[in-house]
Amino acid sequence: MTAEPAQVDRQRSTAEHPWPVRTVARKIGDWIHRLGFVWMEGQVTQISARPGTRTAFLTLRDPAADISLTVTCPIGLLDEVQPPLRDGARIVVRARPNFFVGRGTISLRASEIRAVGIGELLARIERLRALLAAEGLFAPERKRPLPFLPKGVGLITGRASAAERDVLANAHARWPAVRFTVHNTAVQGPMAVPQIIRALQALDADPDVEVIVIARGGGSVEDLLPFSDERLCREVSRTRKPVVSAIGHEPDSPLLDHVADVRCSTPTDAAKRIVPDVKVEAERIAELRHRCRRALRGWVDTQCEWLSQLRSRPVLADPYGPLDRRADEIQLARERARRAVLAALSAEQATLATARGRLTALGPAATMERGYAVVQVRKPDGSLSVLRSVDEAEVGTELRVRLADGAVHAVVDGIAPDTDDDDPSARIES
Repeated sequence: MTAEPAQVDRQRSTAEHPWPVRTVARKIGDWIHRLGFVWMEGQVTQISARPGTRTAFLTLRDPAADISLTVTCPIGLLDEVQPPLRDGARIVVRARPNFFVGRGTISLRASEIRAVGIGELLARIERLRALLAAEGLFAPERKRPLPFLPKGVGLITGRASAAERDVLANAHARWPAVRFTVHNTAVQGPMAVPQIIRALQALDADPDVEVIVIARGGGSVEDLLPFSDERLCREVSRTRKPVVSAIGHEPDSPLLDHVADVRCSTPTDAAKRIVPDVKVEAERIAELRHRCRRALRGWVDTQCEWLSQLRSRPVLADPYGPLDRRADEIQLARERARRAVLAALSAEQATLATARGRLTALGPAATMERGYAVVQVRKPDGSLSVLRSVDEAEVGTELRVRLADGAVHAVVDGIAPDTDDDDPSARIES
């Protein structure tokens, strides 16, 4: 009987030779028991310590992931932890894993439990604050402005909490038409962060929501730890819509306040920031209308006065008078222009007559009237040219002699030298 398990261990499991369940369970237990004691940190989500029992059961959850383990410990060890443990507390446990072969379950047996102190939690928050600031998640240029009048507001808060009542009551008192989409989640404890993140993602994807408010009342440092969670801070920085943080009271300052686009000291302050006051806006509109009315009346009065001044001017009081005066001036100018033109024309006519007389006196016609004539030579091509020398006229050349009252044609019969003007040496036949 004892040789069967050893023989099975030496064989590999196959479909033809499978291992029995006891062998598989024993092998799993051997591997788990090799881990030995480990130190781990987690958040308590459930405590079960019934009176009269010697063992207490804890459910320990990872703060940054949806993973939990069951831890058992002597009930006396649980009573030694100060302050007493409660849901949401951070603890450090020294435990050893145990695998129960009969049930096929695993649990951790704690031998020491230490509560994480406030100083350690604050130190971790400060380290995370420095990391997120170095990455630029707190930079002012990343802050998005809130819409003046959002068509929808998303609210993430605890169910039936004072923070929810403060936000809704004050917002509706300021602007009754505001619409809210409320997501109730846990606001403390191990389930707060994943629920808030899911609600944040849902509101960010809702087209009817333009601004998101995360609100919670005051509390201890441990109660406000979810709002300093790294996953929540990074998720807020990735949202496309502005996020308003209204966590705790004025002294409280979780990391969410620095990542959010607007930080409000209380939920009531958040309600005042997300919507305007209808009374104030109505008064402002009334004041603007009054100012517009005064400005319009002032402008109309100024224009009326200007029109009155225009109507009282002479040009508008007697519009035809300036036209008549201008007509007289035009008539006088026309008369002056006519006289000037006639005078200039007379002067030019006299000048022209004088020039004509001079031209007549100096012209060839007047010379010919005194007995002179112009002799022209007819060339073979029929053209005429003035005869200027006896060398240009040979015997037999046809001449045209132009006189004052006409012209005669002649033929050169002979040429005589220039001896005397009265010597008729030359004979010309007509």
